[in-house]
Amino acid sequence: MIPESFIQELLARVDIVDVVGRYVKLRKGGANLLGLCPFHNEKSPSFTVSPTKQFYHCFGCGAHGTALRFLTEHTGAPFPEAVRSLAASVGISVPEESRTPRQRAADRERREEGSRQHRILDQAQAHYRAALKQAPEAIEYLKRRGLSGEIAARYGLGWASRDRRGLATVFSHYEDPALLESGLVIESEDGRRHDRFRGRVMFPIHNQRGQLIGFGGRLIEAGEPKYLNSPETGLFSKGHELYGLHEARAGIRAEGCVLVVEGYMDVVALAQYGLNNAVATLGTSTTPEHLRKLRRASDRIVFSFDGDSAGRKAAWRALQACLPWVAEDISMRFLFLPESHDPDSYVRAYGVQALRACLDEAMPLSRFMLDELGSRHDLDEAEGRAACVYEARPLFAQMPEGGFRLQLEREFARQVRLTPEELAQLLAAAGPAAGGAGPSAGTGRQAGQGGVTGSGTYGTARFSHPEGGHASEPEGAPWLGHEDPGAGMDLDGAPPWADAVPSQAPRGAGRKPPRGRGGSRQVTPMARRLLRLLLAHPALVAGLGDQQLELLAHHPHLGMVRQLVGLASTCGAAHAGALLQAADPESDLARAIQDLSTELMAQDLPDPQAEWDDALRAIERQSVQEQCDRLIASGLVTEEDSRRYQELSRRLARLKAGAG
Repeated sequence: MIPESFIQELLARVDIVDVVGRYVKLRKGGANLLGLCPFHNEKSPSFTVSPTKQFYHCFGCGAHGTALRFLTEHTGAPFPEAVRSLAASVGISVPEESRTPRQRAADRERREEGSRQHRILDQAQAHYRAALKQAPEAIEYLKRRGLSGEIAARYGLGWASRDRRGLATVFSHYEDPALLESGLVIESEDGRRHDRFRGRVMFPIHNQRGQLIGFGGRLIEAGEPKYLNSPETGLFSKGHELYGLHEARAGIRAEGCVLVVEGYMDVVALAQYGLNNAVATLGTSTTPEHLRKLRRASDRIVFSFDGDSAGRKAAWRALQACLPWVAEDISMRFLFLPESHDPDSYVRAYGVQALRACLDEAMPLSRFMLDELGSRHDLDEAEGRAACVYEARPLFAQMPEGGFRLQLEREFARQVRLTPEELAQLLAAAGPAAGGAGPSAGTGRQAGQGGVTGSGTYGTARFSHPEGGHASEPEGAPWLGHEDPGAGMDLDGAPPWADAVPSQAPRGAGRKPPRGRGGSRQVTPMARRLLRLLLAHPALVAGLGDQQLELLAHHPHLGMVRQLVGLASTCGAAHAGALLQAADPESDLARAIQDLSTELMAQDLPDPQAEWDDALRAIERQSVQEQCDRLIASGLVTEEDSRRYQELSRRLARLKAGAG
C-alpha cells in the first residue's frame, strides 16, 4: 500500500500542466490552459487545465481529476504504476506501508507473473506474424476479404498453423505452466498439451495502453467455433475489453462517433476502406465496463447489428445495458443493416460513404425501445397497453432521472394512451429495477449517472453530518429570509450533494422529485460559497479558530462544509486537485468537489481570507438574529431571557458593523 501522505506530497510537487501536456496540446486561455479533450471527440477545445488548482476539467464530457487520475484514465495505467511514474518524473521514490514478507513476496510474484505473460504473448505474436508470410492459404483468404498487406500489418494479423504443437518451435519448454496460464495452450485430462489456436487467422487484442493481452482467432474454412478468443487470464477479460479500441482512437475523433460491430473482421475490413472508428465486442453481450469505455471514447455511440431476428435480440440486450447510461449529452443509436449484410459486406457492396450515410440515419435508442415495446403488444387493446407498461417498468427504472428520461416517458405515455402523470404513478409503483448493473460512481463522472437521492417525503430534506449520519431539516428555511452574501445565486440544477432547501410546492402524487444529472437537490448559497472558497484555498482551514469551528459545527446546513474542513485538516492538501484525490470517490464530498469544478476554474479572489471571514460573519449574524427572534417571540418572560437578549443584540450590532 502506498501511504496517503505520500500521495499528497507527490501531488504538491508534480505540475499537472507538465503531465497533461505530454498527451494534449495546450494553449493559454486566461488563468488556465485549454486543449482538445482526449476523453471524447470535439472540434473546439473544452478541456481546461488549472495550474493553480492542479486539476483538469472538460466542460464537454465532464472528465475531471488530478494528474494521477489523468494517467490512469488516459493511459490505462493501474494506480500504483501511475504513482510510480509520477514519482520518478520528479526524482522521488515511492515508500510502501509496512507489509509482511509474505505480502511483499506475493505482490512481487504477481508483478513478475504479469510481466512474464506479456513477454510470452509478445513472443507468440512475433511467431504468428512471421507464419502469416509463409501461409499462402491465409494470405489468399485475407485478399479475398479485401484486406491489403498494409492493413494486416497495422493490426498485427498473423497465422496459427494447423500443427497441434506449433508453439513448441517458439517455446523450448512447452510444459511451462505460464503457457497454460497465458491461454496459448490447452492441457487435456491425460496431461498432454496442444496449441489453443490452430488453422486460424490471428488477431492480437490490445488494452487501452496498447499492451498485448490476448488473441482472437478466425477459421478460414468451415468449422466451429468460427471465432475463438483467449480464455480469461490475469491480463485478459472479454467482458472488459473491446477489440480495436486502442487502434481506433484517432478514427473516433475524426468520425465523431464510435461504431460497435460484432467481429474482428468487421473492424479490420472497415479500416481498409478508411472507416477507422470501429470496435468489436469479443463474443459477449455489451457489459457495463464496455459502456464505460465507449462513453469515454465518444459522446456518440452507434451499435451495428444484422437486421434478422438474432440481430434484433442482440440489439435489445445492448439497449438494456445502455439504459443506466442514457443522458442528455450522449447519443446512443442502433444501425440495422439488411439481413444479407454485415458492415464488412455492406461497405464492399455500396462503399464507405453509403455506410456513413447509414450511420447518420441510425435509429436513436429511444425510437428503438418504443418501437420494440410496441411491436410486442397489441396497443389497440387495453390489455395489450397494460402489458406494455408492465414490461417497460424495469426499463425505465434503470434510467437515471433527468431530461432524457422525462422526454421518453412522455412519448411512451402517448403510445400507451396515458397522461404523463398517470404513467409516472405506475412507474413509481414498480419500485427499483431488479438487477441491472449501472455506472460505477468510483471511475469519475459519467454522464447521466444516478447519484444521491433525496427523501421520499417531499418537503423533507436530509443533511450530512460530519459523522456520516443524517438529520431531518427543521421546518421552514429561516436563512432564506435574511441577509445572505450568497443570495441571488442561481439554484437551478444545483448539485445533488449539498444541503437542501425544502420544496415550496407539492409535486404530483407518486412522482419522485425531478433531479438533475445524478439527482438534484438545491444547495444553500452560503454552503456553496464556503465550499468554493475551501476548495480553491485549502490553506484557509489552518487559520480556523475555535469560535469559527464551533460556528460551523452547529450550523444545520453546512454538513458538507464540515466534511471538507475535516478532509483538508487530515490530509494536508495543498490545492483543490489534492483534495479531490483524497476524497472517497464513492462519497457525496467527491461529487461536490467535481460539480464545483466549473466555478473553481475562475480566477482566484484577491483576498480569499477576507472573503472567508466575511462569509463566517454572515453565518454568525444570521444565527444570532434567529436567536434574537426566538427570544422576542417567547416574550422575554424570565430575567435570564432578557439578559441573553441584550448580549445577543450587542453581538449582532458588532457583526453588522463589520467587527469580529
